[in-house]
Order: sequence, then structure tokens, then C-alpha cells
Amino acid sequence: MAKRSLLILLFMLTATPLVFSQTVAGKYAGEFLAIGVGGRPLGMGGAFTAVANDVTAAYYNPAGLAALDYPQLSLMHDQRYGNLVNYNYGGVAIPFGKDYTFAVSALRLGVDGIYDTREALYDANGDGVLDIRTNDKLDYSKIKEFSNQDWAFYLSAAKKIDDKLSIGANFKVIRRDIAEFGATGIGFDVGATYRATDALMLGAAVQDVTTTLVAWSTGRNELITPTLKIGAAYALEILGGVLLPAVDFDVRFENRKYAATMNLGPVSIDPHFGFEFNFKNVVAVRAGYNDVKQFTIGAGVKLPKLNIDYSFARFNMAEDDRLPDSHRISITLTLEEPKFKR
Repeated sequence: MAKRSLLILLFMLTATPLVFSQTVAGKYAGEFLAIGVGGRPLGMGGAFTAVANDVTAAYYNPAGLAALDYPQLSLMHDQRYGNLVNYNYGGVAIPFGKDYTFAVSALRLGVDGIYDTREALYDANGDGVLDIRTNDKLDYSKIKEFSNQDWAFYLSAAKKIDDKLSIGANFKVIRRDIAEFGATGIGFDVGATYRATDALMLGAAVQDVTTTLVAWSTGRNELITPTLKIGAAYALEILGGVLLPAVDFDVRFENRKYAATMNLGPVSIDPHFGFEFNFKNVVAVRAGYNDVKQFTIGAGVKLPKLNIDYSFARFNMAEDDRLPDSHRISITLTLEEPKFKR
């Protein structure tokens, strides 16, 4: 209960300026968009910009959608910080013609059941402060609940230029709500993948490439500045399976300074490291380290037409100070039938 109360308090302290301040700000404005999706990528620490080859590519690097030969559907549930924060994702991708793939996806981050006591205070002396010495008290019948919700909807398209190069783009709509206040934004992402050799894969994407404006109902406007993601992965055949180490770097321009792993003036760099060992395309094990200094592990199993993936993340802190662990599970359905093949 103490950790729950602390997390809700921290959330309220960070959310309040978003609601009531009228100044334009950019730092961390799109942080909920940086969490990641999919049990497989998250098990690899989010190092997926070059690897991206399934429906979740719409999030990491839309160019990767061009690698699909069959329609795919994916769903993910993330039990974050002991189920205090609810995070869910869903996406559908459909190949079209010889070279194109189109996708639609959505994600929701929410903190539900937040108590609203603004109308529940009986303030005997009118000072606006709950003080039992002056007979102040709370009328529990007037306590309400509200949610903080962040939504993002993606429309994606990718095109295979040739056997090595693919490009892609996202159009996304952002919706944020806290109590009776709301905000809406529209943004764009672009990306490219390049298969340098049969084993070496390279990828790059720019999220919020035009800078995304999020307009609040209070009159406040926030800017989500572009994030450059670059990555590389190399496939090695070993022990009857495929070992896939991968690395990503998130380059931001928000002046995060010491909050980032590395910084150079206003430019910050946060790495992702991960690997996957896929044995005979039946079972896979994964591990990684992500941009918020979490160690991740994961596993997956491939059934006929269905992939089930799980990942686990923990902050590297002392037991007494550590936030609760995060568990993510996702399923991906692939319609591997001749009539659906590209």
C-alpha cells in the first residue's frame, strides 16, 4: 500500500503541471510512447529497430512490416509495477500486393482507481487544508475515482524497395486524459531497414519526425521532439539454432542531461542491448538491458500459426527501494495459409 500511494503521489505531482501550466514544454512529453510493445522485443531489452520483422514493427520501425508474407495479429498485456499501471497493446498487419504492407495498432497506458477528494473535504475554517484540530474531515460518500489514460493509435504503411532495402511510415493520433482534462496530438514516424548481408541487419527510425504537438483542453501545448533510433543485429547459426544479438541507440534532443545514459549538450543517448536464441524455430530464450536501466529476460514458444512470448523486467535496485517487477505476455497469430500468402 505504501508503494502504491507513493507511485500515485509521484504520478499526480508530474501530471499536475501538465494540466494547469500554460507554458509549452517538450521534455518527457511523449514518455508513454517509449515503453515498447511485444513480449519478444521487450524480452530483448527493446533492441528491435533492426530486427523488426513482425506486426510490432509498426511501433519500433514501420519499415520492418515489409518483411511480412502473411497477415498477423498481436495482443499484449503488461502487468507493470505490481499491476498498479495497466498497459495493453494490439495490432494487425496485412501484406498487400508484392511490396506493400499496411497495419493498424493501438496502445493504452492507464492508472485507474485514483481517488478524487476535491469535493469531499469539510473545511471548518475555510483554509483549504485538512486539519483535524479544527474539526475538518472527509465526507467519504463524496470521494470519487478517476483514471489517467494515455492512448496512441497508429496507421502504418511499408514498402519493400528491393531485397535489401525497405521503408515505412506511421501516422499516429495521441489522446491523453486525466480526470476531466484531455489532450490530443497528431504525429508521424518514418523508418528504414537494410539487410547488408544474409546475417547483418541494420535499421533506423525517426519517431515524431515533424515534432508532435499535443494540445490540452486547458490551453497548454506540449511538443514531443523527434527521437532517432538506430540499430543493428547479426544472426549466427550455432548449436542447432540461431543466436541473434542486437543493439539499439535512442538519440533524443530534449536536454535530458544526466537523466540519460550518455549526453552531449542537449543531445542524449540511451542504449538497448539484447539477444535471442531461437532453437529450430520452436522455442526461444531472450535477455536484454533497456534504456531505463532494467534487466530483462524472456522466452517464447511457436505453435502452429501462434507465437506466445513472455518477458520479465526488474530495476537494478536494492530490494527495499525497488519498484515491483513488470511481467509482459503477448500472443501473435499468423495466418500461414497459401490463400493468405503475399
